[in-house]
Formats: sequence, structure tokens, C-alpha cells
Amino acid sequence: MDDSGCEKVIPLVEERISARKEEVETGRVRVRTVMNETNFVVREELERDNVEIQRVPIDREIDQVPDIRNEDGVLIIPVVEEILVIEKRLMLREEIHLRRRTISEHFEQAVPLKSQQAIIERQQFDGDCSSSKPKE
Repeated sequence: MDDSGCEKVIPLVEERISARKEEVETGRVRVRTVMNETNFVVREELERDNVEIQRVPIDREIDQVPDIRNEDGVLIIPVVEEILVIEKRLMLREEIHLRRRTISEHFEQAVPLKSQQAIIERQQFDGDCSSSKPKE
């Protein structure tokens, strides 16, 4: 209060700020993928076994069944028959000789392989379009 008994009001000033967010589009990005396919040739040596079968007649009387045996790379399988004479005897009728031969042959086949590549395109508002391809 002043001497005259009146109240004086002093105005106070206060500044306030109001902040708000606004979404602004500045450009766009487009990603697309491209599928690449290349042929890869597979080369390999393949092996297979051929078996020659030879029947060797023996017709010899024996006392017991012979074992299967291997002689010089030939597998020999005895074939035995019991025959009735006044007594029972073993008769070696034949042997089967199997000879293994390994044959190598060249094998080649084209195999398609696929890979993807991403291409990114960014478009600015000023109309400029830039493209980004991965390094190969």
C-alpha cells in the first residue's frame, strides 16, 4: 500500500512455450529384391563295380563242403550237391568265380544356384531419386 491507502497492483509477466510435434514426410524408401540365377557345373569322378560271373564245372568228389574263398581278387563260391550212391558222398559240381572290376567315368552336371540382391531406392521430396545396389 502507498501513503494514500490505495493498493497498487504490479502486473507480472510470464512467458510460456507450447511445443508440439508434427510428422513431416521428407522422402520415401522402396526396397525390392532381384533373384539372380547362375549355373554351376559339378565335375566329379564316379566309380562303379561291374562283376563278371564265370561258372567253372568241377564234378569232383569231396569229403566236406569247401569254404568260400578269395584267390587273386576272385571270390570263389563252391556249389555242392549230395548224390545218392550206395553211400552218401559230396560232389563238388561247380565253382562260381566273381571278379570285381572298378570302372571310373567322368561325371558333369550343371546345377542352377540362386541368390537374391536387394535394391534400395530413396526418393526425396525435391524429386531426386537415388538408388543403392550392394557391391558384388
